[in-house]
Amino acid sequence: MLLNDYICALDIGSSKIAVALAEIRKRKLANIYFDSLPIKTVKEGVIVDSAGLTNAISKTLKSLKSKSGVKIKFVSVNISGQDIVTKHSHAIIPLAERGNKVISVSDMQLVNEQARVLGSSLEDEIIHMIPQGYNIDSKNNIINPLGLYSHKLEVDLYLVCARLSSVQSLSRVINQSGYEIKDLFFSGIATSKAVFSSHLKDGVNLLCDLGSDTSEILIFEDGLLKGIEIINLGGDNLTRELSEALKIPLDLAEDIKRSYGIIGNPLDIGEDKEILVKKSEFYKPIKQRVVCEILTSAADKICAQIKDAVEKKTAIYQLNNFIIVGRTILLDGFIENLERFLNVQVKLGRITNLEIVSLIKETSELSGQKYLKYVTCLGMLSEALEKKPLGIRSLHQPAKNLAIKVFNKVKEVYQEYF
Repeated sequence: MLLNDYICALDIGSSKIAVALAEIRKRKLANIYFDSLPIKTVKEGVIVDSAGLTNAISKTLKSLKSKSGVKIKFVSVNISGQDIVTKHSHAIIPLAERGNKVISVSDMQLVNEQARVLGSSLEDEIIHMIPQGYNIDSKNNIINPLGLYSHKLEVDLYLVCARLSSVQSLSRVINQSGYEIKDLFFSGIATSKAVFSSHLKDGVNLLCDLGSDTSEILIFEDGLLKGIEIINLGGDNLTRELSEALKIPLDLAEDIKRSYGIIGNPLDIGEDKEILVKKSEFYKPIKQRVVCEILTSAADKICAQIKDAVEKKTAIYQLNNFIIVGRTILLDGFIENLERFLNVQVKLGRITNLEIVSLIKETSELSGQKYLKYVTCLGMLSEALEKKPLGIRSLHQPAKNLAIKVFNKVKEVYQEYF
């Protein structure tokens, strides 16, 4: 009898932490539990208050435990910000002293490992390894050389790394909260697992995750991640501009932005429309046109920087799809403003895993676009579900299956000699 299993995904952002717990019954996704908490303990991906973050994680996961009845031990967690580093590493291995040899899984693993070692450094921790293509004797840029004959095998490995000190700090906070890290994801890659479906595998596709103070831009070509740009801007820029211009507290500016914010032509708003803002013990009316003008100016700056970051990686006219996520894009007129800057259609990222989508529709707390708060968590869940289709052991250390290892080795020998 197969016991129930669980996957717990924790998204740590600059404005909130969000957590999702997936319950697996009989190898199928049976339920998802959610919880979140606003925080001010992370800035631009860097932990600035470890004690506060520890308490927030502990509080959120305890709340999730009371909802689900699950005793959580292991979590998948994200890391982001300017401490993310990307680089290419190349390695080449001989396959046979004379003649050619059929390329096996072990050969591919060996050359990937060689490239990983060559690309490693004492300052960085490798988070993701993505083969960009393999070279053999007669051909270059082969996506999958398995089963081909060659005298040697070369790989171009794209490494997504994080500063070791940041990983260590994150691990310490998770441990002090009473949990252990099972998997570590770069936020943008986790999010892409949630919103990129199979029909986005062809051509050049872009994902923009617009956060509160850090935004990530990922370029994919034929399904492979080709580049990452991280920029220090987000929804908080709009709030700060509003706060400084109106001389009001940040919390009040955030409330006005969410409740009355519009990006567009201020003249489209009636001159008589006003917002009552409390200052000290008095209420002061502010023209909604003024709010629109401030927010639109700030949004123009964000859109211009996004455009510049995209053009560093690819020509905009080559994009097949521009997908964007983040709660800031729900601001009335923001997506249309970005389309005006880029001169391409911008689409709101939507969850593509059908199992998860069916459960989201049944969850009132994720109705409308509320799922955007949990999109990175849902990406981590999607990745775990895709990687382990025969049963998931996410809150336990995975057991090594010796029978599968033996089978794969026999298969490789058969491929080589027959």
